[in-house]
Amino acid sequence: MENVPHEYDKNSAMLKNDAYRAWKTAIQGHRLPTAIVLLDAVDANVKLFSEVMRAHPEKKLRVATKSIRCPDLIRYVKDALGDAARGLMTYTAQETEFWADEGERDLLLASPTLCAIDAAAIARANKSGALARVIVDEEAHLPPLAAAAKKYHVEIPVVVEVDHAYRPLGSLVQLGGRRSSVREPADVVALAKKISDTPGLGFHGVMGYEAQIAGVGDDEAAARAMKVWSRGEVAARRAAVRDALEHAGLSPRLFNGGGSGSIRSSIEEKALSEVTAGSGFLVSHLFDHYRDLAFEPAIAFALQIVRRPSPDFVTVHGGGFVASGKVGADRLPIPWLPEGLTLTTLEGAGEVQTPIANPAKMPLELGDPIFFRHAKAGELAEHFDEYLFVRGDHVERGAKTYRGLGKVFLG
Repeated sequence: MENVPHEYDKNSAMLKNDAYRAWKTAIQGHRLPTAIVLLDAVDANVKLFSEVMRAHPEKKLRVATKSIRCPDLIRYVKDALGDAARGLMTYTAQETEFWADEGERDLLLASPTLCAIDAAAIARANKSGALARVIVDEEAHLPPLAAAAKKYHVEIPVVVEVDHAYRPLGSLVQLGGRRSSVREPADVVALAKKISDTPGLGFHGVMGYEAQIAGVGDDEAAARAMKVWSRGEVAARRAAVRDALEHAGLSPRLFNGGGSGSIRSSIEEKALSEVTAGSGFLVSHLFDHYRDLAFEPAIAFALQIVRRPSPDFVTVHGGGFVASGKVGADRLPIPWLPEGLTLTTLEGAGEVQTPIANPAKMPLELGDPIFFRHAKAGELAEHFDEYLFVRGDHVERGAKTYRGLGKVFLG
């Protein structure tokens, strides 16, 4: 039977058999499936980010909650970053209000909304004393925000998102996310002026995510070349946007960009005042394809072996945690430990059961856990009420995810 290749960095110390034994010991007695966060690996990843930020003390790192979705873990990361951290990037209005209620004072909602209920949540967050900014990219996004600002007697700070997709052949080819409708500096200035002229709203800055750099691995030569070409264009566009805004008397208080996959290049840009990262603290398996990132995998989930249909196969209970995005094998979770196991192409990862090929016929027993890595960092939290914080061979404590707290911020 043809199998999906098991792709993972063989040099990682996390693949050693002693790690498997330690985690197996740690989760003994816990119900499976379960999800674990490896605190030593989180600490190592925070250290790498901190080293990058120390070289640029004038800039700050904003933590992206979408890639974590566990309040205690978000706080853990933010506290560990210390003075290098600045606030949170949120992904829904309700989540933004949640963090304002939790006492977080610096918030940036990275998605526009036209729902009056969402606008009211943003207004209440600002009313509570937080600086809760919201992204827009066209005038149609402004009226609901203005109405909420008037109702709650607050000013809502607004940030313009700029399109940073790479278009080497104009409109014929686009590499990067289809996000903002605002691309040229003159258009940014025009929207910023409109915001400033709208009662109840205040222009606070600019944000732009270079998905074709931050969200694309570089283990292939073509991808590396594309990223080099695109970096120069993105940096030039950001500089031009900042110059145009300053010339218009609309200097941005905040200029946000980057992501975990582009932090080393983004931090070098003079135009940016801050960078954002989230996935790099946990490192799901899509990050295995970045050559210059020495992050350590810090999150996994464990499924129990419940069947042995033949000597070279076992079957685990559950496993269908397939990531969003373009459908493909890279969106599937991958068996991690013990080493040498693979999914099958005929069945993949099933909601109720997942067959696992064991070509080396390793002695796996019924009830044994198999540890998997998922593809996109934050999405695992949608399947578990709790993460187990593991250090060494023991669980330090459990931490509720948004789901475990009854906070459904998507859907």
